[in-house]
Amino acid sequence: MNDQPLDILICSTPVHGHVTPLLAVSRALVQRGHRVHFLTGERYLQRAAATGASVLRLPAEADYDDTDMDAAFPGRVGLTGPAGIRYDMTEIFLRPARSQLVAMDAAVRGLGIDVVLAESLFLGAALFASRPRESRPALLNLGIVPLGVKSRDTAPFGLGVPPRRGALGRLRNAALTAVAEKIVFAPVQRAALRVGLESGTGLGGFVLDWPSLSDGVVQFTVPEFEYPRTDVTVPLHFVGPVSRTQPSDTPLPAWWSDLDDGRPVVHVTQGTVANTDFGDLLLPTIRALAADDVWVVASTGGRAVTSLGGTLPPNARVASYLPYDRLLPRTSVYVTNGGYGGIHYAMEHGVPVVVAGTTEDKTEVSARVAWSGIGIRLGTNQPSDAAVSRAVRTVLGDPAYAANSARIGGAIRRSTGLNGLERAVVETARQHPRPHASVTRVP
Repeated sequence: MNDQPLDILICSTPVHGHVTPLLAVSRALVQRGHRVHFLTGERYLQRAAATGASVLRLPAEADYDDTDMDAAFPGRVGLTGPAGIRYDMTEIFLRPARSQLVAMDAAVRGLGIDVVLAESLFLGAALFASRPRESRPALLNLGIVPLGVKSRDTAPFGLGVPPRRGALGRLRNAALTAVAEKIVFAPVQRAALRVGLESGTGLGGFVLDWPSLSDGVVQFTVPEFEYPRTDVTVPLHFVGPVSRTQPSDTPLPAWWSDLDDGRPVVHVTQGTVANTDFGDLLLPTIRALAADDVWVVASTGGRAVTSLGGTLPPNARVASYLPYDRLLPRTSVYVTNGGYGGIHYAMEHGVPVVVAGTTEDKTEVSARVAWSGIGIRLGTNQPSDAAVSRAVRTVLGDPAYAANSARIGGAIRRSTGLNGLERAVVETARQHPRPHASVTRVP
């Protein structure tokens, strides 16, 4: 697509769910002939290098071990909703921003970067975006979480409030935005303003809305799963999820043929990161459906199956990992704590969802699940057995949920994916050529 290879800097916080989708981006851009430089934490450098990119390590003060975020950041334990987002934004994502910016500047000066790609919570990019446009190369936000660009048509990001139509809806949105910026997230904004002053860049607006200052947003979803916005001026490129279901080499568990008896399959997972306590969702789901005529298929996300403890009911089947290319086509309900990528895998296969997450961006993911009609939002990290049972039975009994998921799944399969992403990168770089001051290259 591009006759002239670009020098591209990819920036990611050192968190599994943030790095993983960007690895697919890096691999695709390298395969298409671009020179990719991947800036992230030490734990992920080897995986980034395996995509063909050159790797750049974040400064130590911007790096941390994400294998147990609650241990690394004990102040976040027990916090959910806006309180959890406030803590995570301030301590996990904002505190390293100044050091991230230093690393970005060094890469831009030394490598002649044409375009910077930064995921939404790499907040060094918020400082980078606040600079005068003529002083920096092109900047694209990679939307690995639900779109947070401010609009009169939507409630502010972080509250998990779906849109409401008409003039009254816009009045409500304006009021909620004022409350969010002046009260709910005021501590985050004050901290961001301090970081901006210390960095010498200032801050161009509300920190959660920094993608509005970028040269474009490449959102990893389809419009059918995102709130409409009629007043946004930053270019929005909906490319669908960049990670699609691929043939898996994960071996089938010994019990796989049990699923052939025609009973509905309910799959439950807490992902590979937020799975330190199976009492949050896996065990409630297994208990809730123990007497139902379904198979409950659970994945422990890499942990030992024995870590579930105790004796499982006869209709429960568990594996450490499962091949999604084989499992999702036969799944009737997907029960999840709300990872953005996992929700898109489910929709790709037309599977309806029961979602329980309220931490990080999961409040916003859950809100979109309910708004789009693909499933039921439980509104808690630790639902009761009864709440899970009611939700799963409702989704199984109402075909509208599966129909809505299949409708969005069709849009996902038609979306441009990595080809659309490269197109957005190339077009943005052409429209915003890098300043001459940043063209020095490393031999």
